[in-house]
Amino acid sequence: MTRLTENSLSRAERETIISFSEAPDDACIFTYSRTWQKHIEQRFKIKPELDNGAGGKQYLIPKKRIRLPVPQRELSIETRQRLAER
Repeated sequence: MTRLTENSLSRAERETIISFSEAPDDACIFTYSRTWQKHIEQRFKIKPELDNGAGGKQYLIPKKRIRLPVPQRELSIETRQRLAER
């Protein structure tokens, strides 16, 4: 059996998964991303619940910390010009 290491996974295989259901107040984040790991550990002071030894870590965080996506604003040409003049 081959042991997974961080270097044996391609960039496409190093994923971030955020999952939660309506009932519990916590969300589960599993990620190989060092950026996400650093953000969760330093900003939210949350330690990983699981470390798979291949670079992936799992965290339980309050769902209220996860924001819904916001659509990008469409600015008119006039508004863009006014903002550029500032």
